Amino acid sequence: MRQSQTCNRIVIIRQIAALPYRTEGESLGAPVSVLLVTSRATRRWVVPKGNLIAGLPPHVAAAHEAEEEAGVKGLACPTPLGAYRYRKLRSSGASLMVDVDLFPIAVTDELDEWEEQAERERRWFPLGDAADAVDEPELKALIRRFRPGDIVTRGGAGPLGAIVAQAGLGRKNMFGWFQKLLPKQGSFFEMFEAHAETLVAGAGALSRLLQGGPGMAEHIGEIVEREHDADAITREVLQTVRRVFLTPFDRSAIIALIARMDDAIDQMNQTAGAIDLYAVTAFTTEMKDMAAIIVDAARVTAEALPLLRNISGNASRLHELTERLVRMEGQADTIHDAGLRQLFQDHGANNTIHFIVAREIYSHLEKVVDRFEDVANEIDGLVIDHA
Repeated sequence: MRQSQTCNRIVIIRQIAALPYRTEGESLGAPVSVLLVTSRATRRWVVPKGNLIAGLPPHVAAAHEAEEEAGVKGLACPTPLGAYRYRKLRSSGASLMVDVDLFPIAVTDELDEWEEQAERERRWFPLGDAADAVDEPELKALIRRFRPGDIVTRGGAGPLGAIVAQAGLGRKNMFGWFQKLLPKQGSFFEMFEAHAETLVAGAGALSRLLQGGPGMAEHIGEIVEREHDADAITREVLQTVRRVFLTPFDRSAIIALIARMDDAIDQMNQTAGAIDLYAVTAFTTEMKDMAAIIVDAARVTAEALPLLRNISGNASRLHELTERLVRMEGQADTIHDAGLRQLFQDHGANNTIHFIVAREIYSHLEKVVDRFEDVANEIDGLVIDHA
């Protein structure tokens, strides 16, 4: 008699979720808040989430959930922050595990009315409070890792100030003691962080520019101004390198890092210049997705720079941040290629001028993201040398 065999099938459910966030102020150390909503059944605090939507990329589906459940619109980065799991009770009575990819969304518009307004409450939370409010352990960890400095300093000094203060709390070593006896090092860290502010502001202006509309000239003007500010900071760094006796890192490393940062804002300026030159007013979905990556790359860079004040103590976090920058660059390459492919199919044969202009804009956007990867490589080099 033949023995029958049963095959156990594991049902894997995948969903997407949004982490809508905003910065409470314009300074580099301004705290971050995230938006949570209540679930319809249990009224506990959750992030907006839902099922994948056929025909939509995951990050676009996450943005759709954020608008539907929380009434916010913004720039959804195509690269997820990570994934978490939770158990979902099915109509059959089964409790099955759900894997959820979490996408950061820089909120640009908060709606007064939205689809699920009557079914949910929404509330902005400081980062640490948001992590405490949700139930899923892995989601808590993802929120805490979004910008750990905000968690550490909750109820105390601002995040940037606390990171600076922590620089002296690491391992005691002879070199650290010796540094205190030497002439003052130049304000390199302050200048790095000031330059990072221009990157964040420039990326925001670039993303608004690619939304089109009547304010395009103003967004171009802001990018130009931010690039000029960055140039002034870069000149000050180069002059200080020549002027001071003691520097926190090798002089060539300082010059390389500020140069790569300056390359990023320069590329933003060149992108805006091409848009202005060719009077482009409409942009593809892929271009807007690349702009969303640039916004998040600037955010990540702005978090990484203050951590250089204590490389040994922050080596692990710096590695996480640079790894994310590298992943975003790979995602941007994929989006760039997909956009070019579609562009050629739509316009390559019958509208050559349109194809050439749009291809140039794609090229500039790709180079912006490439420059952020260069920044990541410079930071990694500092970690290797000093951690």
